[in-house]
Amino acid sequence: MRKSPNFIVIYADDLGFGDLGCYGASNLPTPNLDRMAKEGIQFNQTYATAATCTPSRYSLLTGSYPWRNPKAKILKGDAPMIIDDGEWTLPKILKRANYKSAVVGKWHIGLGDGDINWNEKISKTPLDVGFDQSFIMAATNDRVPCVYIDGREVENLDPQDPLEVHYGNKNPFPEEPTGRQNPEHLKLMHNDHQHFDSIVNGVGRIGFCKGGQSAQWNDETMTDTFLEKSKQFISDNQYNPFFLYFALHQPHVPRIPSPRFRAYTQQGPRGDVIAELDWCVGQLIDTLKDLNLAEDTLVLFSSDNGPILEDGYADQAKELVGDHKPAGPLRGGKYSLFDGGTRVPTLVWGPGRIPSMESNALISQVDLLASFASLAGIKMTPNETADSLDLSEALLGNDLKGRDCLVTEGFGAKTLIRKNHWVYIPPYEGEPLFGDKGTETGNLSDPQLYDLNSDLGQRQNLADANPEKLKELASLLEDIKANSNPELERSASKSEAIFS
Repeated sequence: MRKSPNFIVIYADDLGFGDLGCYGASNLPTPNLDRMAKEGIQFNQTYATAATCTPSRYSLLTGSYPWRNPKAKILKGDAPMIIDDGEWTLPKILKRANYKSAVVGKWHIGLGDGDINWNEKISKTPLDVGFDQSFIMAATNDRVPCVYIDGREVENLDPQDPLEVHYGNKNPFPEEPTGRQNPEHLKLMHNDHQHFDSIVNGVGRIGFCKGGQSAQWNDETMTDTFLEKSKQFISDNQYNPFFLYFALHQPHVPRIPSPRFRAYTQQGPRGDVIAELDWCVGQLIDTLKDLNLAEDTLVLFSSDNGPILEDGYADQAKELVGDHKPAGPLRGGKYSLFDGGTRVPTLVWGPGRIPSMESNALISQVDLLASFASLAGIKMTPNETADSLDLSEALLGNDLKGRDCLVTEGFGAKTLIRKNHWVYIPPYEGEPLFGDKGTETGNLSDPQLYDLNSDLGQRQNLADANPEKLKELASLLEDIKANSNPELERSASKSEAIFS
């Protein structure tokens, strides 16, 4: 019997459904990801659970819908860990089959129990939710603290220059320059009312910090830093099964490519960092080939939510996008209830295991927990899988249907449901556009119903013409939110039969 595969999840940040050449990108070179799609499976109907980062990342690791956890929302850089001690996670489950696991890159699921002292060992890190190794940024590259955390400690921190971090309206470090008070220190200008607090590397960030100068990261070398840590983990664990969660920071703001990718594309910094992201994926694939691990490894590439052009900095993303459509044919983007907020590019690659094909199987990222466990030969009881379904056959290209239904959310945990080709969005109060970012929220005072078979761009609201379908989906959404998920019940009955 063939041995269970290694798993690598490469998770982009704010990458849209239309941002890769294989998904129709215009004038945006992504040769490595296009090759990955050609040699593996390109999924066309895979969804993140949320149109924002923290909720999606929480779901990917726990197999639980984010709206079940009220703490699963966009977090500050010093927020406490939102994964509870009793929750199952991908690395915890894979330990049953002796997998070694690591997370490298963006975390943004919280650290500690609150009031972190960054100058001491941090409790409640990825090491406490199942990972064996961890090299991360606490939140995002636009939030303080702008330091790497290796295991439980801030890397390269000088005890004589302690790091202090604060979130709030009042700056407790008035002696430190900020983007708001000292724009002359900025090399990248902010264009909203958030990204003008403490300045790090000439960039205003969200939140205030002081000290820790020796530990501050260099934005231009961040890709290389994370890549080398990932390659080292693979090399160190080449003789035992492993799981690597490689959480990229691109193309999240601030978009600062390394010098070799500066002005690489015609779409400005956003295009440049996507090209850099693509190169990074190619380097990781080459590492697997060099170590003769390609045929033993399943690599899944995806994104945490849909795209956004303007998100806090004046980097000309909107002016230089040209004919390129980051969300492809979909409506909306990051923060949105529409499909552009959560339907994301997803590729699965594994020579000898994965065929070359496209798949329209309906999959949620919440399903990775149960699916990877199944592929690793691990049996899970229904109460351990949370909302996760075993779609391992879909990931292998054998099941072209996937789920019957799934739930996603826009900004603020506003939920909607997709069943087969129908999408129901309940009535929600709120503005039609998300602040000054230009993204449609999907908020409407009336219910919305879309048939994706005939209206992929979700422009024709069929709610009035289909009252029975509207009622059916509204009832199903409420049942699922009340923990009565028909799909999970069917899955549970099958599992009980297997375990009996």
